[in-house]
Amino acid sequence: MKGYAKMMVNSALLAFALSWCGWASAMSPAEIDAGVQATLQAFYAQHTGHHELVSKAAAVLVFPHVTKAGIGVGGLHGEGALLVNGKIVKHFQVGGASLGATLGVAEHSEVILFMTKEARENFQRSKGWTIGADAGVAVASKGAGVEYDMETLRRPVLAFVLGEQGLMGDLSLAGLRITPIAS
Repeated sequence: MKGYAKMMVNSALLAFALSWCGWASAMSPAEIDAGVQATLQAFYAQHTGHHELVSKAAAVLVFPHVTKAGIGVGGLHGEGALLVNGKIVKHFQVGGASLGATLGVAEHSEVILFMTKEARENFQRSKGWTIGADAGVAVASKGAGVEYDMETLRRPVLAFVLGEQGLMGDLSLAGLRITPIAS
């Protein structure tokens, strides 16, 4: 019976985390767009090579504010936009849940570069894209001051986590699901 009770408690906590992910924020398109531009400017300021990477990318997906919180069970949510040729073409949300050693609250920004047309098209065709399910994604956990080797730069998708703030026992992009926001 102890195993059943533990499973029920964990299921309830996971359901709470998943529902929190959808509720955490509901920004207007104008607020998202302003945050995207500010995040890109901060990204450019962190490393001299970032502007060149963005200019070579087939598309850029930016999440200005991604919040993760949890006590044993965690939830994550953020809203952002996809830019193609420097113009916002669609809004997206990122969400996820975790069960395990999660404790605290943290906020960060994410910049995801689709370096090839094929990677961008695969993302745009998907109804829900999961980071980590694609072996071609290179994740740079720190956006500033990193030198990238040629192997990393050959990956079709590059992901950067910027400005981690708060206290969180785990920071990972693996398993995050990105879905379009209904217009």
